[in-house]
Amino acid sequence: MNKVQSNKAWFLVLPMLLLVAFSAIIPLMTVVNYSVQDVFDPNTRFFTGTEWFVAMLNDPALQGALLRQFAFSFTILAIQIPLGIGIALLMPKQGWRASLVLILVTLPLLIPWNVVGSIWQIFTRGDIGLMGWGLRELGYGYNITRNPLDAWATIILMDVWHWTPLIALLCYSGLRSIPEAYYQAARIDRASRWAVFRYIQLPKLTNVLVIGVLLRFMHSFMIYAEPFVLTGGGPGSSTTFLSQSLAIMAIAQFDVGPSAAFSLIYFLIILLVCWVFYTAIMNLQKDKS
Repeated sequence: MNKVQSNKAWFLVLPMLLLVAFSAIIPLMTVVNYSVQDVFDPNTRFFTGTEWFVAMLNDPALQGALLRQFAFSFTILAIQIPLGIGIALLMPKQGWRASLVLILVTLPLLIPWNVVGSIWQIFTRGDIGLMGWGLRELGYGYNITRNPLDAWATIILMDVWHWTPLIALLCYSGLRSIPEAYYQAARIDRASRWAVFRYIQLPKLTNVLVIGVLLRFMHSFMIYAEPFVLTGGGPGSSTTFLSQSLAIMAIAQFDVGPSAAFSLIYFLIILLVCWVFYTAIMNLQKDKS
């Protein structure tokens, strides 16, 4: 006997969907409205069409910030994904050690973003910071306010310390969901440790890695508080990312039209790259299956 499927449960989540749609669509339409206007004051504005979009796409400063943003995001993904998988593989599976390690791994995620920047700003100081003082004692002239390479390496290291635990926790949950029967079969076949990882663990981690890659890319591509507190975008503009450029344009300069167009381009870039990531990983999973 065929069961009749009922979709009445959707009515329970309908209020939430309407609230989310209201809180998301109205601000988005406001930004779209501003992006095609030149606003002088609340009562004086002129229609400009796509003028601001063309100007933003041809702005050398924003093109440089976009390149820095991509370089930063892909660098931290290349570091954090393998590192997070490795940490998850080394974490205890059960007992009090597993609980203790989970607590310790989670601690960096609990620290607010602006506090993370303040912690690393003190940590990298040459007079009182352990890292800055230690590197100078070893003979390296470490200075994030004058050396762009030092500033870049420090921001990447800071982000790896702050967000690698998220990848590790996602991978750990994926590893714990693998049935023990797979490992028993591998032991019977005398599979090597690499074979177990390659043919059992890694395929089972695909779904959580999709989530991890998308979350980390979106956040890294919108990073603002940590580098702003740590370097202020310097030295020069070497660590000025898209979010900082947008904040300067919208708040400091109060260029409403250009900043609205810039924010829409920003949003579409994130949406496009996330779609590419998701499609590529899903196609890879289909090919393996």
